[in-house]
Amino acid sequence: MGKVILLILSVVWIAGCTSSGRMPADCQTYVEANIPATVRSDWNALGGGLHASFGSIDRRYEKQEIPGVEETQAWNGSAWKGERVSAQLVLWSKDSVEQVHFRFSGFVSADGKAIPAEMAQARFVRYVITDEFADGCGKRDPANYASSLSADVLDHVTCFNISPRTACPVWLTFDVPAGAAPGVYTSTLQLMARGEKSRDFTLTLEVLPQWLPPPSEWKFHLDLWQNPYAVARVAGVEPWSEAHWEALYPVMKMLANAGQKVITATLNKRPWNGQTEDAFDSMIGWTRKNDTAWVYDYSVFDRWVEFMMDLGIRSQINCYSMVPWGNFLFYYDEEQGREVKVSAAPGTPEYAALWKPFLLDFIRHLEEKGWREMTRIAMDERAPAEMQAMLKLLGEVAPGMGVALADNHKSYRLYPDELTDLCVAHGATVEDGDRIYRTQKGYVTTWYVCCADEFPNVFTFSHPAEAAFIGWYTTAAGFDGFLRWAYNSWVKEPLLDSRFRTWPAGDTYIVYPDGRSSIRFERLVEGIQDAEKVRILRETLQEQDTPEAKVKLQQLNELVSVFNVIERPLDLEKMLAKGKELLETFSRP
Repeated sequence: MGKVILLILSVVWIAGCTSSGRMPADCQTYVEANIPATVRSDWNALGGGLHASFGSIDRRYEKQEIPGVEETQAWNGSAWKGERVSAQLVLWSKDSVEQVHFRFSGFVSADGKAIPAEMAQARFVRYVITDEFADGCGKRDPANYASSLSADVLDHVTCFNISPRTACPVWLTFDVPAGAAPGVYTSTLQLMARGEKSRDFTLTLEVLPQWLPPPSEWKFHLDLWQNPYAVARVAGVEPWSEAHWEALYPVMKMLANAGQKVITATLNKRPWNGQTEDAFDSMIGWTRKNDTAWVYDYSVFDRWVEFMMDLGIRSQINCYSMVPWGNFLFYYDEEQGREVKVSAAPGTPEYAALWKPFLLDFIRHLEEKGWREMTRIAMDERAPAEMQAMLKLLGEVAPGMGVALADNHKSYRLYPDELTDLCVAHGATVEDGDRIYRTQKGYVTTWYVCCADEFPNVFTFSHPAEAAFIGWYTTAAGFDGFLRWAYNSWVKEPLLDSRFRTWPAGDTYIVYPDGRSSIRFERLVEGIQDAEKVRILRETLQEQDTPEAKVKLQQLNELVSVFNVIERPLDLEKMLAKGKELLETFSRP
């Protein structure tokens, strides 16, 4: 299979929802990959012309199959003020269709209230090559894993061509303005294509009286690790050039709009030993002048932090790592005129000699910038012995410095007051007493999934509902938020093939270049919004403190508790639907 895929990729053709050279400029886009697939649909029996219907956001519609949906031309939904909601329209045809595009009318209520059409967006869903979970973590040969095309990328071009015998999903999003008046609004989505009669779809959206604050004010502690170096490589620009900052903006703005709380920064080169396609460089320049004198250049670090803060990510700076994978450190030796790579394990004299002068200077710099309180020295899955040695030195040189740890050793109790930001692996528990203690101290407690977790996850083959489940589970299990190790550590060709040499497809990134979102990212944000709504409703009901409010609060808590499971529920979609239904009911006066 792997050899076949490579052959096909070498002669990729414009397939599915793609553009042709005859299209106007605003329809130009990239070329999708194509792989052989067993076609089960009888396309010959399908009537001619373009077919269209609303479908489910819980489905990734297969590219070469007739969707099999009960055709409907109307969509109904509800939303809080300030909330983003999604819908999915599916197009399919046995013949080629050119210049498919959309137009939204304004949203108008029966009593004349209006919301501009700009709150709605239609994005064509693109397909990438994916694989399967199989044995999870570990090196992968594509020939040994089942491959398929997965609907995931949300492309922001304005029109498409549809190739014969293919489906073309379209992802619809509605960003309800925070100042919208409550009420039921109706809009028309007009579908147009060359040679096709235009058709109208009815959109009905109820704006509820509840208000969702802007993402920067959400309490959900979202920590998706950013990789600015991947952006430079894919954009074909020099790292930290002005062109790089321009390329970073749409990618990181999308993250800020999801409620991200943490800026990912690097203290030194290759903190994870270069395991991704784009190894992280140091955002701080280390220069050794002589045996005792060091100079540190913070120019990239400062601009990166300020850039992210300007986007709205202002809660925390996580700096990796005083315990890098492999225990290697890099610096420029002025006397030798070259970069030096040294091995220095925590607890050794060599380690202290390197880190003491840096920490003293780094703390001074953070205090000058006003960033010390929000900065954490961050580690990823480090063994207890290394952590304890590092913490001993940090406590001596920089007492009170906050520390973050993604902990897969169940070791957090060894450092109860050092870990101001603790993230435990999925399935690990934080005892109630420990959680209460951490909350009282103002510490953050989150959880994460990685290549070892089949459920829930955000691989390119994962069920879309899993991403929404993450927000509900976070609330049900009593965590403050969620961590995923890679927001945009892109593979070689992320828009074509999401597979990676080491982990299941999509493990290394959840969004795509040039500010393209994904189905799994949109559903993740949906779940985070739901978690925020649960929090707000709980606070409101507790403040009301009436018999009716107490009953509602109990009902809400009982429903949320159902999501405190680590195995895949058989009725996942129904669970989410029931949860949303109750939130909607309690959101009305």
